[in-house]
Amino acid sequence: MTPTEPLLRDAPAAGAVRPPLPVKMVIAGGFGVGKTTAVGAISEIEPLTTEASITEVAAGVDDLTHTPHKTTTTVAMDFGCVTVDPTLKLYLFGTPGQERFGFMWDDIVEGAVGGLVIVDTRRLDDCYAAVDYFEHKGIPFAVAVNAFDGRVEHTLEEIRWALDVSDGVPVVVFDARERGSVRDALLVVLELALARTEA
Repeated sequence: MTPTEPLLRDAPAAGAVRPPLPVKMVIAGGFGVGKTTAVGAISEIEPLTTEASITEVAAGVDDLTHTPHKTTTTVAMDFGCVTVDPTLKLYLFGTPGQERFGFMWDDIVEGAVGGLVIVDTRRLDDCYAAVDYFEHKGIPFAVAVNAFDGRVEHTLEEIRWALDVSDGVPVVVFDARERGSVRDALLVVLELALARTEA
């Protein structure tokens, strides 16, 4: 049994080939946590990005303390896709990280089965808005702690406590640069969505 069978309600006719079921998933988080990197690492197509140069004005608004080499930022969304298995294709939408672009979230998230909230443990407060958004909307999500420089600053239980997320919200460590690591984090979200359809 594939992990997507509970989503498939109508069996194809004998011998018929059914295209993969399209499923929308959102990758969210604060400024500079690795959303664009994660989409680029996993996408089987050249990802669509809406990167713009960080201007002096933006640099005065966005905290570049922990990302001093960051020269661009997402101003609308990132988009990519990955085929999980012959029955399922994930369409990935990355949100902009700055609060001033929050008005776009409802459109980006509409129709999504779940979300992956990426956090940087050096600045957990940057992801509170994303966590609150998914909780308020009732959308299943997981927290993915990006291991910058190969390490995290706090234990997963400390991170769970700091974010005040329930035990039903998975908290995992991943590397946004590694395809396999991003895949594993997305599968955690997919399992949550599947569990919701079976409930």
